[in-house]
Amino acid sequence: MKVEIWSDVMCPFCYVGKKNFENALAQLPFKDKIDVEWKSFQLDPDLPEEGLSESVATYLAKRKGMPEQQIQGMIEHLKNAGQEVGIDFRQDISIPVNTLKAHRLSQFAKSKGKGNEIEEVLFKAYFTEGKNVGNDEELLAIIEEIGLDKEEVKQFLATNDLLTEVQTDIAEASALGITGVPFFVIDRKYGISGAQPSDVFVDAITQAFQESQPKFEMKGNDDANLCGPDGCEV
Repeated sequence: MKVEIWSDVMCPFCYVGKKNFENALAQLPFKDKIDVEWKSFQLDPDLPEEGLSESVATYLAKRKGMPEQQIQGMIEHLKNAGQEVGIDFRQDISIPVNTLKAHRLSQFAKSKGKGNEIEEVLFKAYFTEGKNVGNDEELLAIIEEIGLDKEEVKQFLATNDLLTEVQTDIAEASALGITGVPFFVIDRKYGISGAQPSDVFVDAITQAFQESQPKFEMKGNDDANLCGPDGCEV
């Protein structure tokens, strides 16, 4: 069965949701039968490629039309939520930036079997290390952590390759009615919106997995003649 995850590198709840989802998978005896696919979603495609010089708090205050002090309170709440799942949120040094290039890189890494790994290092780079995930040199340093070929990635970033794949993911999200991330689609049967607790993922994935298994409707008499390891019964 497949779990598809729409997310954006700039989304803190996507990072928290990733951790909760991974914690849920670790509890499932059939986790090796689950194919996880990350999908692209852009929260603010109008941000410049070079990033903003202003802080995340200032950017969000302008974008949401809220007092910066209120935004700072939200950031502090997120920092505490992150600590509970092992994330060191440093949004005081995060750089608001257009994430299109990061999404293209994510698509590239996915094609190399490194889909989950690239998401982790991109989230960490953005939220903890204050790196510009729209900058080629920053991205080239990031990908070395997961064993991708630096020269191959450098050549890739100089093109527009896999842009269509990013756009297709975004269009698919719209078609499915997804307006916010993270959003998890489980076996195209169930949707989970937001960074839900791990037990929510456990329950939903378990139900979907059980429904995906072959089922037989028994007919006839249970006492019919049959043979088993201990011999035959009549």
